[in-house]
Formats: sequence, C-alpha cells, structure tokens
Amino acid sequence: EVAAAGAGGGLVQTGGSLRLSCTASGLTLNSYATGWFRQKSGQEREFVAAIVWSGTVTRYTDAVKGRFLISRDSAKNTVSLQMNNLKTEDTAIYFCASYQHPYLDGSYYSAEGYTYWGQGTLVTVSS
Repeated sequence: EVAAAGAGGGLVQTGGSLRLSCTASGLTLNSYATGWFRQKSGQEREFVAAIVWSGTVTRYTDAVKGRFLISRDSAKNTVSLQMNNLKTEDTAIYFCASYQHPYLDGSYYSAEGYTYWGQGTLVTVSS
C-alpha cells in the first residue's frame, strides 16, 4: 500500500511557529518532487510549497515566502514544512503530496500533477 501522511498540525497563536512533516509508506519520497497544499474552509485546495527530489530547488506561493521553509531529509524519507510568523489566514488543513516527476515543471502549482496525497493535518492560527 502506498500512502503519504502529514503530521504536526495544531493550534498556535499569531506569530507562532509549527513544523509539519510528511512521511510515506510504500513510496520513496526521495524519488519524486514533493509538495504541500492547503485547503481553507469553503475554498479549493491551493499550492503552498514544493521541493525537487534532490532538495536543491524549492518553490513557494507568494503568501508564504519568507515565512515558510520546505526541506527534505533523504535519510528519513521525509519532507518538512517549517512555518514561522503564522497568520490567521494560514489556518487550513495542510496536505503533502508526491509529484508525478522528480523535478518541478510548469504545472507544479496544480494539484492535478500530484499522485499520492496525505490525509491532511489541521493548522489553526488564533489571534
């Protein structure tokens, strides 16, 4: 069985930090690019960040640039999302997903290109 799992969500106050982790069973995350998406209440899933298989290239949506950092630990087969200076608008369910390629092409910001998805972890930022 192939599955990705995201963990590390919780409740934090504005300005606080959280670290999300993505692990996988039956799948080597290191072989693919990995992305984080989020879904706010009543909205569609949106791209947050992505990292290539080697960890050398990353991409972020403008709303999180300078505050979030995506990284990869190849030895542990995990991808993390360090979220700093959190804002109330960051409140959402966060999903990690494995991309269809090891690199990031022109469609990395679209959920359609991701194959295996984690079950989601809730991040709540209170004012």
